[in-house]
Amino acid sequence: MRGIGQPGGVFNVSILTVSLAVVSLAIAITSYFWASERYYTTSALAAYIIMLASVSVLISETGGGSSPFLALWMIASVFSGVFGMALLGLLGAGIIAIFGYLLFSKQLDAYIIFTLSLGGLLPLLMSFVLWHGKSSTEKTKERAYYDLANELNQVANKSEVVINAISDGVIAIGNTGQIELINPAAERLVGWAHQDAMGLDYKSVMQLLGKNDHELEKSTDPVFEVLTTNQPKRSNDLQLQTSSGKKVQIELVVSPIGRLGAGAIMVFRDITKEQAEERAQAEFISTASHEMRTPVASIEGYLGLALNPATATIDAKAHEYITKAHESAEHLGRLFQDLLDVTKADDGRMQNNPKVLDVVSFTADVVEGLKPKADEKQLRLFFKAAKDARPKERNVEPIFYVDLDKDHLREVVANLVE
Repeated sequence: MRGIGQPGGVFNVSILTVSLAVVSLAIAITSYFWASERYYTTSALAAYIIMLASVSVLISETGGGSSPFLALWMIASVFSGVFGMALLGLLGAGIIAIFGYLLFSKQLDAYIIFTLSLGGLLPLLMSFVLWHGKSSTEKTKERAYYDLANELNQVANKSEVVINAISDGVIAIGNTGQIELINPAAERLVGWAHQDAMGLDYKSVMQLLGKNDHELEKSTDPVFEVLTTNQPKRSNDLQLQTSSGKKVQIELVVSPIGRLGAGAIMVFRDITKEQAEERAQAEFISTASHEMRTPVASIEGYLGLALNPATATIDAKAHEYITKAHESAEHLGRLFQDLLDVTKADDGRMQNNPKVLDVVSFTADVVEGLKPKADEKQLRLFFKAAKDARPKERNVEPIFYVDLDKDHLREVVANLVE
């Protein structure tokens, strides 16, 4: 076909040349717009080789070594080094093979040698220098950068696998509160998909409620507190309202990321079932302790009657045995009471009735009541309030007042003295 002109005439270009050029262009366009990243290198190499073939056929059809399109080959072959030493070596071997063929057929002359050297070997040499002629230091740095990037990529991939595998919800937010990471467990808990939650303000996804089912204010928001103080925060008395309106009790740990205000990471889990089980266990222990105190108190009362000379007459040996049984019943009753108090304290049912008390006289009464136990163990128990370090004529007994629950204070002081 006729289609390429120059001042001295018109060149005939075959369908093969045009077809190769069109195929190369089509591969390049398809690779750029639609191919996956993993196929970029392969498709680019295929387009480049077909383009070189098209230029070679064009030069062959338009005069060979005297073709005006030899410069097109020189420009194209300079970029062969981009695809590695293998392609450079293949093209160099092709040029040398042409040298050998022309020498064997006795067609080699000074003009052809100059043309092949200038148009064939020189562009390949320039390509090698341009793309592979780096110093050893530069190669070492480049290799170090590559290894570092590869290692960081592997660490990031492992971290992502771990974060996606854990059962706790994980949400990372930036300095402005926008969500930068959310794992599958968090998606299930909050009811938001990954593509919908990314980039949103955390309050839109993590709708936290207090004990009164009201939204948290800034002063009570643990995430805001972490962003402003850069100190970790833990809470297990918050509720999370999901996208469907369901409310679940959660345990939330918020930790800062980097410098102050740089961001935070939230780790949370649903503890609704766990707290329900704890409440059921506490109620069972409380009920059982209360019920068991009744027969123990009855046993203690009957043993007390047996020890009372006004209500019963027993010999010395029986009196000793019943006394030990009575002491054991009293101890068992105290254990049940302690268990009941601990259960009440854990689930918030412990009642507190504070009153103003004089600690000195109150402690003296407790110590006085425990002196019989000290005497039984042949111990001497003293209680003496500290004197005011002033002249003797001005000495007064110290007076200390507290506003506390009398029963709780008595239990603490008695335990310390015992």
